[in-house]
Amino acid sequence: MSDVHATPGPVKEALALFEREGVERILCGGDIAGYGEALDETVALLRKSGCSSIVGNHDEWYLERAGDEANPDTLEYLRSLPLARSLTMEGLHVYMVHASPPIEIMGGIRLLDESGALLPDQVEQWSERLDGFGYDVLLVGHTHQVFAEQLGTTLVINPGSTLFNHSCAVLTLPECNLQFFGLGNHEPVTTWNWGSNQIYSGR
Repeated sequence: MSDVHATPGPVKEALALFEREGVERILCGGDIAGYGEALDETVALLRKSGCSSIVGNHDEWYLERAGDEANPDTLEYLRSLPLARSLTMEGLHVYMVHASPPIEIMGGIRLLDESGALLPDQVEQWSERLDGFGYDVLLVGHTHQVFAEQLGTTLVINPGSTLFNHSCAVLTLPECNLQFFGLGNHEPVTTWNWGSNQIYSGR
């Protein structure tokens, strides 16, 4: 999951879903802070679940402006998070970063237009940029888009935001079978655009 944005309800639902699906390792692609008003509760849920998280841009912004009233446990957790994680699971090399490799937390990989259709020029551009990347799977967030695309030798996955896309995903390795799930009785919103508020459900 990714971009949970200080909103614990969808996180609780995703964690319950992961338990039902027999998920062995939970990953969060950053932006734990931002937008929502329940950061402390959201962090507590992630910590209790054993989730492996990374830093997003909203997490860095929160840490930059956090005052004396901030929960010290929340601050400690966010400060402990790396910019990226490199994992080996079931013999496959997996890399997780918030926006794009190696450690970008802004910009991000946008493969879809506002209607949820693939952008061929972006697919081509990112296939070239990831040439020689050396990882089998790349997990990203940030762009509030839901996709799984084979770009060269790398499967690039964005599970979307649990808050804005109402989505999470389960990846089965080593087969690389992927299933997206809707949260809150919603179908996953394929793309959620900050500026236009245009959304598209399904693909």
